[in-house]
Amino acid sequence: MRTTPDGRPIPPPHAGERAMLESWLDFHRATLALKCAGLDDRRIRLAPVQPSSMTMLGLVQHMTEVERNWFQRVFAGQDVPLRFGDKGEFGFALVPERGMDEALAAWRAEVDRSRELTADASLDDSGKLSEQNAAVLGDDGVSLRWILVHMIEEYARHNGHADLLRESIDGVTGT
Repeated sequence: MRTTPDGRPIPPPHAGERAMLESWLDFHRATLALKCAGLDDRRIRLAPVQPSSMTMLGLVQHMTEVERNWFQRVFAGQDVPLRFGDKGEFGFALVPERGMDEALAAWRAEVDRSRELTADASLDDSGKLSEQNAAVLGDDGVSLRWILVHMIEEYARHNGHADLLRESIDGVTGT
């Protein structure tokens, strides 16, 4: 597998649908980890883009919850609690005793679990949505294909936030 100079896996220019989707998701996962590299505990908690309260630590925790939700709850139908137990914040709430090392370890564990749950599944296999999400989509389920596409766009969106946060924190820019 080829990588970018900063070590992220480059999605293949020609591949089957499954390989393409998983490669792009892995690229975006690696981008989030890269954006967090080298930040100390104080800087991961900064919300430098006003009026937002978004932080790098909050983004990692949020993506941990997103991985858990879409792959464990929706796709696998598991009844698992929120990883960070916040009240309606879906990972964005910070607590003093949790730092980036712990948050990244939890996120990586969720990514590994996501891969395990989908390894033998077909892109056409479906997961069941919550009543709230089903009402929005007009269907009670989504395919693994839909989940993978959604995860790619979710990471891409939040990696854009991470770009702005990181540049505001210490001037580091990159792709």
